[in-house]
Amino acid sequence: MFSWLLTVWSEQKPVLQPVSGDASFRRYFRAQLADGRHYIVMDAPPQQEDCQPFVKVAKLLRDGGVNVPQIVQANLAQGWLVLSDFGDETFLAALDTHPAHDLYLQAIQTLLGIQRVMPGDVVPPYDRERLLRELQLFENWYLVRHLGVTLTDAERAALDVLFARLLDNIAAQPTVLVHRDYHSRNLMVTEQGLGVLDFQDAVAGAITYDLVSLLRDAYVDWDEAQVIDWAIRYWDEARRSGLPVQADFGEFYRDFEWMGLQRHLKVLGIFARLNVRDGKPVYLNDIPRVLAYVRATAARYREFSPLLAVLDRVGSEGSTARYGHTF
Repeated sequence: MFSWLLTVWSEQKPVLQPVSGDASFRRYFRAQLADGRHYIVMDAPPQQEDCQPFVKVAKLLRDGGVNVPQIVQANLAQGWLVLSDFGDETFLAALDTHPAHDLYLQAIQTLLGIQRVMPGDVVPPYDRERLLRELQLFENWYLVRHLGVTLTDAERAALDVLFARLLDNIAAQPTVLVHRDYHSRNLMVTEQGLGVLDFQDAVAGAITYDLVSLLRDAYVDWDEAQVIDWAIRYWDEARRSGLPVQADFGEFYRDFEWMGLQRHLKVLGIFARLNVRDGKPVYLNDIPRVLAYVRATAARYREFSPLLAVLDRVGSEGSTARYGHTF
């Protein structure tokens, strides 16, 4: 990669420093040039990562007025991209020094901008098959591989019915462009407003998905009254801007919660997989927060009582030692 960068900046003698990565195989570096300019270099091994979706979605979002990194140089065959640099202040870090309410209102406005972008055929549909595969991560990785718990036939049958109802609800929701990982670690505080990262997995899906990713974040949580306040502000602004949200906020919030349940069950599976398969145990620290979201939603709707029963049994059978054994 460095030899390629020398061809990009033949006289600048770039100095590379690692910057925070993500849960994928991608690596990121900051390239500091002799003339003071600096950029982010993405290294995405082609055998594990495809840069084409990143390039396509970046153009889609930039054309729609969303603040995403500019692609300065690209070597797609090798999986190398040079991007404009948004700096180091993530939304999550900024919560320690900036008023949270102001930051979330900015994030809501940015989200509305994303949702006003027409996805066309640039991104795939977030269809039932994909959503179901994600739900299955909960059993395959969180229950079986992480906790060592196997569902009974009756439990699996009950969850199959529950998942079908959940997917029916999601399928009935209006469709917009979905970032798919819109949360505090993928937003950057910049002089041009919030910058958006990690959008390469964008899809056309349910309108509540990104909002629940933001307000029921795996890395930071807020009390229910505050979540409802921000959800109402989003819903009101979305209606005024012509986005296809439910006319009744109560129905919208139910959709928000059901969408969140799908996402959080998926995240439990992903965090467990990151530990077991990829050797990244740090994500286990956030499992209790995500599990609390799942339990709270399951407790509010009788349709999800079979899931609550499974979680109650798992809680008594799953050893807490398993959460830390690979640290």
